[in-house]
Amino acid sequence: MTPARSGKFQKVLSSRQANLAIVMENVHDQHNISAVMRTCDAVGIQDIYIISSVIPKHTYFGPKSSSSAAKWLTVQQFSSVAECMEVLRSRFQKVYTTHLSADAVDLYEIDFTQESVALVFGNEHDGISEEMRSVADGNILIPQVGMIQSLNISVACAVSIYEAYRQKKLAGHYDHPSLSVERIEEIKALWSKPKVKFRFKDLRALRKLK
Repeated sequence: MTPARSGKFQKVLSSRQANLAIVMENVHDQHNISAVMRTCDAVGIQDIYIISSVIPKHTYFGPKSSSSAAKWLTVQQFSSVAECMEVLRSRFQKVYTTHLSADAVDLYEIDFTQESVALVFGNEHDGISEEMRSVADGNILIPQVGMIQSLNISVACAVSIYEAYRQKKLAGHYDHPSLSVERIEEIKALWSKPKVKFRFKDLRALRKLK
């Protein structure tokens, strides 16, 4: 690996945010998942959690929508909400669902700079499950004034995490590494493999790293 490429890896990983993550629950369309991944990479989110409790697990995320972003992210798949929540609770202080409901809090009222946060987005048809809403810490919504009161999942995710990016950038969170030195080295080693391909078995070793 050239020094320039090694330096690029180090620069990118130094901007990754260990205290912000995205969860997708039973999202059917792989293009939506890939689009979310591309945005996550852009704002420095390393960890993606995918719950497939009522649909088959995804086996591949193509480059068409993600521009191959998947190979630069740590993606974990789970078969149940409970299984995923066990991991999320060990790593994040707050888990918020994104759902249009009477008790929802405006996205712009959430402070992304004080606590570690995982944001959960539901599928294209039914949104967030009742099970997920019942175990989350709260529910947020993106304010809208149009006739249609919903956004495509990839758009909703982009709006939400760019608000988190704005807050965290102003707070100086991107001015110093958030990931541990150990984890940065582990990811760099994975990225440095020749012809990196996105395979879940290659990422399992990173599961326990914070």
